[in-house]
This record gives sequence, C-alpha cells and structure tokens, in this order.
Amino acid sequence: MKKTSLAILVGAALCIGGGIWYFNHQSGSQSGAGGKGGKGGAQAPTTVSVVAPLRQDVPMVLRANGSVMPISSVDLHPQTTSTLTKVHIREGQFVKQGELMFTLDARSEHANVDKAQAQVLRDRASVEDFERQLKRSKDLLSKNFIAQGAVDTLQSQLDAARALLAADQAALRAAQVDSSYTVLRAPQSGRVGAINVYPGSLVQPATSLTSITQLDPIDVSFTLPESSLSGLLAAQKAGEVPVTALLSDAGGKQLEGKLSFIDNAVDPATGVIKVKARFNNGGTDLWPGQYVNTQLTVRTLKDALVIPQNAIITSTTGTFVYSMETDNTARMRKIARVYAFGPSAVVTGLAGDEKVIVDGKQNLRPGSKVRLAEKNKAADGAAPQGKPA
Repeated sequence: MKKTSLAILVGAALCIGGGIWYFNHQSGSQSGAGGKGGKGGAQAPTTVSVVAPLRQDVPMVLRANGSVMPISSVDLHPQTTSTLTKVHIREGQFVKQGELMFTLDARSEHANVDKAQAQVLRDRASVEDFERQLKRSKDLLSKNFIAQGAVDTLQSQLDAARALLAADQAALRAAQVDSSYTVLRAPQSGRVGAINVYPGSLVQPATSLTSITQLDPIDVSFTLPESSLSGLLAAQKAGEVPVTALLSDAGGKQLEGKLSFIDNAVDPATGVIKVKARFNNGGTDLWPGQYVNTQLTVRTLKDALVIPQNAIITSTTGTFVYSMETDNTARMRKIARVYAFGPSAVVTGLAGDEKVIVDGKQNLRPGSKVRLAEKNKAADGAAPQGKPA
C-alpha cells in the first residue's frame, strides 16, 4: 500500500516538472521570434483625409433675431370734454400729417371766441377814445386852459385801457386755442389703428380715440453680444453699415437697411448691447411687433486663411490642428481661430501650404504614422476635399 502511494506521488511530480519545462521553452521561442523582426509590434498607420487651406476674402457677419418697431406711434386723445360729432377716417387708413380725423361739438367754444372778440373791440374803442382826449388835453395845456394834472390823469387812463386791451387779446387767443381742440388732425403721417369711439360719444382727455403708427421708414431693434461692440463701433466710424432683414414668412425675402443706433451702455445683466437699423418700408413688408432675422457685415477679412471647423482640435493645451508631413507623419500646429462662419473658420498660425488632417485626427499623436484614405488619393491634384463654404 505504501509503495503504491509513493509511485503515484513520483508520477505527479514528473508531470508537473514536464509541464513547467514545456511552458518555459515555448515562451522563450516566441520571444526570440519577436526579437528577430525588430518592428513586428509597431502600430499600423492611421488612415486620414486632408484638405488644403484656402485663401479668400471673408466678410465678418453678425446675426441676431430682431423685432420690428415703429419710429413713432401716437395715441390720440381729446384735450377737452365734449361730444364727438363726426369721424372723418376709417380703421387701418393711411393718413398724412394735418389730415382731419375727428370733429367735436364746438358751439360753446365758438361762443367764447365771439365773446372774447367783442371784448377786444370794446377795449380798442376805449383806447382810441382816451387817445383822442389826451391829444385835445395836450393842445389845451399848451394854451394854459387846463392844468397839468388833468393831462396826467388822461395819460393814466389811456395806459390802463391799453393794458386791458392786451389782456382781452390774450383771452381771445386762449379761447381760439380751446376752440381748436374741437378739431383733431393727424399729428404725423402713418396708419390708423382701431377707432374706439363713434359719433355721439362723450369724450374726455382720458379717452383714447385711436392711434397713428409711422410705418415708413421703420426700425428693427435687436441685441448683439458685447464682444461685437468694438467691431461694430469701428464699422460705424468707417461709414454706413448695411443691415439685412430676412423675412422667413415671405419666402426668404430680404430687405436692405442701415445701422441707425447703438445704445450708450451694455446691459450688465445680460452682456448685450441694443442696436437699431432703419429700413425703407414703402411696401409695408415690415410690421410693428414682427420678428425678423437680421445680419450685418462689420468688416471683411482680406486674403484670410480658411479651413474646415471639424479639423480644429481644442484641448487644455490650446487650439491646434494636425498636418500630414512629407514623411507621412502627423505634426501638431498651434492655431488661433479668428472668425467662424458655417462649417468653416478663419485661422492664423498656418503658412497655407499644409495638408490639414480632417478625418482620423482623433486617433493621432505628434509623430504618428498616417496614410491617405483612398478617396483622398483619388481627389489628390483636383479640388481640395472639404472645401469651406
């Protein structure tokens, strides 16, 4: 029994030792084979596509959502309490400045004007009478028929009559002003809004009769970030700044206007500045309260270097792109993004003759081996792939 157990133990030990020897032998053989190749463990080249940077003039366009607002809008109120006798206009009508709109009951005002005119005539007659008396008194004084005191008294009476005449003339003008309030004319040209009264209505100064809104020209108000302020001010100093309004509800119709106003302060809560543009609106394409898309060109970047935005990499180390070198390696080139527009961007930091890597850049490191994609090879020598819009 003891001999059998011993034999089993010896057999197991021999098996374990043989297994260890075989494993070590095989590992050594594989290591030797790898060492012979030298580069047998090197990473395969990364397939990439490239574009050539473009040189072109790029307009710097600022875009914002705007709201149409009239230059002026007037609410029409009576300046006296009276009864409306006639409405001379219709809702939605275009009126010119000075055009008759409403007539109020003016009988009382006309009577006051007549009364004031009569008082002026009475006072003028009194003045003329005192003037004649004073003239005769001076003639008599020169002949020593009356005393100087009598002449002085007449002179005082004449001065008082003249003062009373002046007061009554002022009262007449006041009565005429009150009478003019019974006829309401358009204070400006524009479009009439809703009419809130009818003939026979009792109106007071608090009563809103209607409103007149100027539609031509008209303003579009919008806001821009404060980062655009310096370029906006520089463009305004250089001359007129064109502004385009895009009407999405009119098949993409565009209207051309000009920058008319830049607010005198940036809103500290939102970091934006209020801007207005003025448009000719003879066709009434713009309507107060309407929302439109606006864009304005502050300046043009001459002979700028343009690359696709999807070629740009931003990390904690900065902004850069990879370029494909003549030895088929990737090189990191630091750049600065000057202006982005659509899928493209204006950058600095490149000479312009680089092959900028677009697809496959996420797998690269400086010095990584790269190779062109088949579609890029086919297009090599033709128009650059990924040409910016």
